[in-house]
Amino acid sequence: MKRILLPFWNSDDRRLRAGWRLILHVILVAVVIVALEVLFSLAFEDLEETFAFGIVQMALSGLAIVAGTLLAARFLDRRPVSDLGLQFSSHWWRDLGYGLFLGAFLMLLIFLVELALGWVTVEELLATNRSVPFALAILWPLTQFLAVGIYEELVSRGYHFKNLAEGLSFSPLGRKRAILLAWFISSAVFGLLHAFNPNATVISTVNLFLAGLFLGLPFLLTDQLAMPIGIHITWNFFQGNVFGFPVSGTSNNETTFIAVQQGGPDLWTGGAFGPEAGVLGLAAIVVGSLLIVWWVKRTRGAVGFALAVAEYQSPANSESVAEQPPME
Repeated sequence: MKRILLPFWNSDDRRLRAGWRLILHVILVAVVIVALEVLFSLAFEDLEETFAFGIVQMALSGLAIVAGTLLAARFLDRRPVSDLGLQFSSHWWRDLGYGLFLGAFLMLLIFLVELALGWVTVEELLATNRSVPFALAILWPLTQFLAVGIYEELVSRGYHFKNLAEGLSFSPLGRKRAILLAWFISSAVFGLLHAFNPNATVISTVNLFLAGLFLGLPFLLTDQLAMPIGIHITWNFFQGNVFGFPVSGTSNNETTFIAVQQGGPDLWTGGAFGPEAGVLGLAAIVVGSLLIVWWVKRTRGAVGFALAVAEYQSPANSESVAEQPPME
């Protein structure tokens, strides 16, 4: 019986093996999303066409993904929320603030370069085509990108990266190689999930894989989701709703602080997909990666793999988690 269960059950950790946890996580999240969507639609059927309904529905979709992931962590992984990179210490909030700054700063650099080269033309300020004032209309994309930044990082880095690293951490790979391999695999999945976006190309998919590596880098170095969440939120929001660029192939710029006319070579700007598919987006990723390494060195005194990414402690044996994970 033990041999039969071996591919499915880790007797040392007393839980399912990583591959099965990842599969069941997807199923659980899908069930929670459908359940919440149905309940919300039935409860507020008369309000479906309103602006407020759309915002609340979008926020609930994000909440469903977060809830499904936290349930998976609790009952499939047998781990506390903090093990998903959500320690909420003073260091965590400081990293979040830096991530928010970094995402906005990198998109500002892209905009300024394109503006200086004449590749974008500013056509309007505080623009919206919605039937509500700008101050209210901007709440839609703000809610959307807050939700996306949180749940995509919680799933791609906090859950997928973490479980892959733990599952691959066996001899002869070891923890460091397991973390590297998990970093690449979770980033590849992140890129493929965007392959079906509007205006997606092979180049945009490869670039989104590199963007996944970029967002996974601070998790690899700190075992915390603060920086990835912060970067993801402001990168998307400033891209689509401050500077008016397409966001991963979608036109999320119906309401934007600066409405622009995009020009310039697609190779550099990313064209209809947005900056992630262009050389300027790749340059921003390189600059951002260097700034992440600088920040980790400055705040932690050293740069190295956060080995806790590939380590699992059962609730019975776990002690309070130190704010700074061991590095190597």
